[in-house]
Amino acid sequence: MSDSAVPPEQAADTPPPSPFHRLEDFVALPRLGGLALSPDGSRLVTSVATLDAEGKKWQSALWEIDPTGQREARRLTRGAAGESAPLFTPDGDLLFTSARPDPEAKESGEPKGSLWSLPADGGEARLVLQRPSGISGLVVARDTGDVAVVASTMPGAADAEADEQRRTAREDAGVSAVLHESYPVRFWDHDLGPAVPHVFWIGRLPAESTPGTAAATPTWRDLTPDAGPPLGAGDDVALSPDGRFLARSEDVRDGPAGRRSRLVLTEVASGETRVLLDDPLADVYAPSFSPDSARVVCVSESQSTFAEPPDHTLLVVDVAAAEAQELTAGFDRWPSAPQFSADGGSVFFLADDDGRHAVFRVGLDGGSPVRLTDQGAYSDLQVARDGSALYALRSGYDTPPVPVRLDPQATGQDPSPLPNPGTISSFPGTLRELDATAADGSRVQSWLVLPEGAGPDAPAPLVLWIHGGPLMSWNSWSWRWTPWVLAARGYAVLLPNPGLSQGFGQDFVRRGWGAWGAEPYTDLMSAVDATVALPEIDETRTAAMGGSFGGYMANWVATQTDRFAAIVTHASLWHLDSFSGTTDSAFYWEREFGNPLTEPKRYEQNSPHRYADAIRTPMLVIHGDKDYRVPIGEGLRLWYDLQKRGVPSRFLYFPDENHWVLTPGNAAVWYETVIAFLAEHVLGEEWRRPELL
Repeated sequence: MSDSAVPPEQAADTPPPSPFHRLEDFVALPRLGGLALSPDGSRLVTSVATLDAEGKKWQSALWEIDPTGQREARRLTRGAAGESAPLFTPDGDLLFTSARPDPEAKESGEPKGSLWSLPADGGEARLVLQRPSGISGLVVARDTGDVAVVASTMPGAADAEADEQRRTAREDAGVSAVLHESYPVRFWDHDLGPAVPHVFWIGRLPAESTPGTAAATPTWRDLTPDAGPPLGAGDDVALSPDGRFLARSEDVRDGPAGRRSRLVLTEVASGETRVLLDDPLADVYAPSFSPDSARVVCVSESQSTFAEPPDHTLLVVDVAAAEAQELTAGFDRWPSAPQFSADGGSVFFLADDDGRHAVFRVGLDGGSPVRLTDQGAYSDLQVARDGSALYALRSGYDTPPVPVRLDPQATGQDPSPLPNPGTISSFPGTLRELDATAADGSRVQSWLVLPEGAGPDAPAPLVLWIHGGPLMSWNSWSWRWTPWVLAARGYAVLLPNPGLSQGFGQDFVRRGWGAWGAEPYTDLMSAVDATVALPEIDETRTAAMGGSFGGYMANWVATQTDRFAAIVTHASLWHLDSFSGTTDSAFYWEREFGNPLTEPKRYEQNSPHRYADAIRTPMLVIHGDKDYRVPIGEGLRLWYDLQKRGVPSRFLYFPDENHWVLTPGNAAVWYETVIAFLAEHVLGEEWRRPELL
């Protein structure tokens, strides 16, 4: 029986209990990620994360999904170290990465991520490829089965042995220092260098050895010997179906401290690399080959400037001539994750559109993109080789990611999930879409979650939940920002898409560009005004919260109005000048706000810290010390500024978490603290400090 099935002892007309009422049940829910389709289209495989036996971390396993929807999902792997990143070979063998130990290894030690293979005809998984530093990426030529892998390598190391020697020498000498000669030095939650990613050519994987014979040793050939710090060869790579070419997005300098990406092509046989596409005013990434290996489709993102936000389009590049054709000219949305159709005559891609993340198709012969899906947010798109179907993970506020089958030609699709272990059948409330009109007449779209029982006789307190980005939109499921946890405790949750949100056209983004405290803020207030006018909402009991850019907006809201009873701010920007110089990609934000020394106006107009004296609303500040996107100094200064002004406030600090909160125990404490803070200030209940804090 699948996890989504109803137990036989449960009455047919009785809804199953919601897993959102108890944090333990919510944290333990299965979480699907990634999707792989076998060459013959008969097997779908996804990675499913669940709590380990001790409940201290999520552990992933591979599950097989029936593409026809007739059979229940079945679990394929049970390794203690977990398995992820499934990928099929042309022969139908299933490749995956895992840090499970080598059963034939004589030496002990903590294993790194290695490449394993599960035979198509059954049997035990076998280790096929390993490297002392681990394997972080894998691509397979769909026709030949040739393999290239991404692995971190120390500067000057010609092979795995030399790489290990250099690592060991640093460890034995007690050296952890890194000498940087170019920007950046950090990325999201980890320090860069001294080792950087390289791409290695393996070719055909060695066959399983017969008893009594030695296993074949594969040859690793470095296709990117010049990859150097700070970012190396990266992991945005694609291998042509015929195995002749490797395309990748290469990071290069853009001025003294900036970075941008270009598209390069390596001929595998010779190792010769040439530039395929290089636009000094754009970043080029997400390459994908046509079935005949003659073309590459990729995303081109124009670099933002002080005057203009970025824009996105798709380019098709002829491999032989290195000539590019724009595929989505005039398309007022931002395409991503392009893939060729089975016959190579069109391209499928994803794009935010009106509060959804939809699947589109566009022909190579011109014409406007056609939207194939109606509701939901799609990811991990897989194209059947015979052209009969598309497969993807679909999510939304009505479902976490689940696998679905799509018709490559039909429009307006809203498919039912295939049997899987991650479907949730009961939610503690209802979901609706809500529109508001901004001060300048613009439409502001929102999602509204209403708790069970909310109505004119029992209006619910409201939590305004502001998305991050800022160039994104509320449209898909998030385990970190799940409104149903609050709905289970009686709150209505408003998820608006204000100015700067993508999926509503370039002009809508432009409205808030460099003016975060203007239209994005007034759009939020317009959305709240429209919501509290509903009879199901108690306008006297409201709160606001957000993370990252949403945390910035929560801080800005605190300085502009006292209409809310409480504000929760997570990983938030407080002092824009300070943030712009210490974040991991400072050059990106400086394009929008300008040089703070010569163009301070936008910093002064939009930095919440300048208006700290106006804050009257109780605030909960949350920050992780390993957050390099919004460094901990932002949270520390905000906390001090609140304390010295006597603003009722608390600071939830995570010494070992990053921009997100990723471990099960800390995630549960995060929700528990937020719930307690809202209960105190919105519901008027006594403060209850979480037991483990």
